[in-house]
This record gives sequence, C-alpha cells and structure tokens, in this order.
Amino acid sequence: MIGYVLSGIAVLFLSVILLRAAFFRPKACPAVEAEHISFNKEASIEALQELVRCKTVSYNNKALEDDAEFEKLIRLLPTLYPRVFDICSLRQLPDRALLLRWPGKSDAAPSVMMAHYDVVPVEAEKWEKPPFAGVIEDGVLWGRGTLDTKVTFNGILSAANHLIGKGFVPENDIYFAFSGGEEVNGMGAVNIVNYFETHEIRPALVVDEGGAVVENVFPGVKKPCGLIGIGEKGMMNVCYSVQSGGGHASAPPVKTPITTLFEACRRVIKHPFPMHITKPAKEMFNTLARHSTFLYKVIFANMWCFKPVLDLICRMSGGEMNALVRTTTAFTMMEGSSARNVIPAEAKLISNMRLNPADTVSSAAAHLRRAVKNDDVKITVLESFEPSPISNTDCAAWDKVTAAVSETWPGCIVAPYLMVQCSDSRHYRDLSDRVYRFSAMDLTAEERKTIHGNNERIRLDCALRAVEFYIRLMGKC
Repeated sequence: MIGYVLSGIAVLFLSVILLRAAFFRPKACPAVEAEHISFNKEASIEALQELVRCKTVSYNNKALEDDAEFEKLIRLLPTLYPRVFDICSLRQLPDRALLLRWPGKSDAAPSVMMAHYDVVPVEAEKWEKPPFAGVIEDGVLWGRGTLDTKVTFNGILSAANHLIGKGFVPENDIYFAFSGGEEVNGMGAVNIVNYFETHEIRPALVVDEGGAVVENVFPGVKKPCGLIGIGEKGMMNVCYSVQSGGGHASAPPVKTPITTLFEACRRVIKHPFPMHITKPAKEMFNTLARHSTFLYKVIFANMWCFKPVLDLICRMSGGEMNALVRTTTAFTMMEGSSARNVIPAEAKLISNMRLNPADTVSSAAAHLRRAVKNDDVKITVLESFEPSPISNTDCAAWDKVTAAVSETWPGCIVAPYLMVQCSDSRHYRDLSDRVYRFSAMDLTAEERKTIHGNNERIRLDCALRAVEFYIRLMGKC
C-alpha cells in the first residue's frame, strides 16, 4: 500500500512540474511597428571618429593625464553638434563634468541621458590598429572608447542634433550628463547629482551605460536579448593580512604568513556567498526562460523545487550567471617578502568583491570573517560602496526605454537584469527610482571582450543604431 501511495505522489509531483513547464510560455507582446528613421549617418560616424581621436585617458594618478586632450574634445563639441549648442546651455562642473539642458515644453518630469568620455589606458603595441587614429576599415571603426562609452556619448548628441534640426521640442526637459572621470571613480557624476539636488531637479528617467543587445547569454535562448540593468551590484576591496616574526627560509616554521593566507583563500572559495535571486534576476529569469528549451523551462518554472539545482549550476559554472545570483569574490593581488629566501614579516592578499543587492558591505565582511575563521588573519575593508537600489519596472519610464529598444532591434527579447559592473548611475540612488542601464549597442561576445582590452572597435551599423535608439527614446520624452 505504501508503495502505491509513494508512486502516486511521485506521479502527481512529476505531473505538476511538467504542466507548469508546459504553460511557461512567452508573454504576449504587441507587435512593434517602428518608424523608419533617416538622419545624417556620415556626420554621425565622422563625429565619433573625432571623439576617438581625443586621447581622453584617465588615470588614478592625475599627473599622467593630458588635460589638453580633454579640453580638445570639449572644444570640438559645438562644431560636431552645432544645433545642440544653438539650443542647449552647457554648464561645466568640477572634475570634467559636462551638463547640458535641452529645454522642453515643461520642466516637471525631466530625463537624463548619461555617458562618460574618458577612457582607460592602452598598450598600443598590442593593437592591430592605432588606438587613437579613428581608423575605419571594412565597416569597422577602431579605437579606444568606441564601445566604452564614446559611442553612446555620440549617440546622445547626434540624436539631439538631428531632432533639433527637425524642429522637435521634447515634452519635458532633457539633460545630457557627461563625466570625464568615470573610469577612475571620479567626482564628475557626483557633482552633477549635487547640482540636481541643489536645484531640486528630480529626474523622471535616467539612462546610463549597462546592458546591451546580446546573444547566447541565457541557456537555451537563441534570440537576441536586450538586457536593461535595473540595478547594479555594490563593490568592496578587501585586504587579508598576516604578520609574523619573519626569518630565514632555510628553517621555516610550520605556518608562515603565506601559508596562512593560502588557507584563508581556500576557505573563502570553499564557502561562497549564498544565492539570492533578487528582483533583477527574478524578472530576467521569468522573461528569458520562457523562450528557452523545455528542460530549462522545467527548472525556471519550478524554482520552488529546483532552486538548489540552479545554485549548484551557477557555483560550478561561475561567470555571468553566477554573478547574477550571489556576491562574488575574486582574489586579485598578493604581497609577501621582497627576497626569495626570506619569510615575510607581513603578507597581504587582496580580493575584489561585487555585492549582491541582498548583501551589504557590513554583512559581506562578516561572512568573510566567518569563512576564514582565523583571528590571525586581519580582514580590512578598503574602498567600498553599497549595491544600488532596484529601479521600478512598472512605470512609464521603463515602458519608454523598452519600447525604444524593441523598435531599434525588432525581434529581440527585452528583459531586466542586474548589472555586475559599476557605473556613474549609482550616484543617482537617492535622486530617482527610474535609473536604467543600457548601452545602446548590439554586441557579439568577441566585441564585448575588447572593452577595456586590446583592439576595441565597433561596427559602423552598430554605432548608427545607437543614434537611432536615442532618437526614438528622446522622441518619447
């Protein structure tokens, strides 16, 4: 009898799981009828070329920066985007922050379009093309900053230049907020936010860099996915240090600072942070998994049952999927003795951590101390900031951004996601709950790898679609 009961329960359980998966289908979406947009494509590409030719490289050591190159870019702007500067007022704030205001019919619900025009350093000898020459070959523009983020800087201003030329006036004010020090966590964006707060300007929409239109980012999904970040992870750098009396390496003690740190590192890796499926990940899974294969539908339609399976898959695979659901720890630096035959008096280990929205700097530090479980290891939080608040996805602002994505890239699946990198938009945390992170590009995996790497480049058609996206988005503001 017990066997029959258990068999019946098993059949019922399996039936429920399979039925939920069978009904886990893509949500009905209205057909997108995008208006064809015609603009001066040649001028837009030439403007992006000129931006790339400005060596606006930012360094933590300001003495290494070339102020003349930053000033050159700013002087070029009225020439590259003349209609913008006929209508919009430019305010230069400290730390190379640029703020332009495009007056709308009302100032009640302003929008903010963000980008940064500084770039990371290059190793020019490792590039196939000169990184600051703006070379175009075979429909591709090469250069540092083409993807991060001079393409969106140009997209915003080219779009505004086009719309102003057509006589378009936005319903509400639009601000263009540009930082010249994002790559080094500069204060430019902070100064812009302070200006907004001082003048009681509350954005109804903020768009900064973040997700993109990408493929093969979710298991079983073949369609392109337009991922819009509705939050970003926090960050903390942590130092683990161990002290000793030092000594000669010929007669080592049982434990040295290096071996103690090795054990601490092993324990942190062995005790990963728990999985937290916060709103960005939950909404992403609920959107994309409906377009996946039946096996993945079984998993994501029945998270109440298969959450441990997903946890195991993420922990074993690592990468972006794992980063979406937990706080991650990457050990990046180590320091010991200055001589090969000397046991160090002090050894240090550094980890870079990206905090899940369910964690905080304080809770993450406490987790590390529990994992290491050794009072001889001093754990010190260095630079840090908390995860951003999660933005609203049930509002007109979200609808405007998603519509502009769908119209520019017809057929892509638009979904929220959690941005695992850092951006200037985190500074808007107290200013708006409608902050969206989307880099208006369709990128291959190979192209994404060139961001901050060698041979950064962009397809011209991709750069032009960035302009189209902002034309559509601003048209809704």
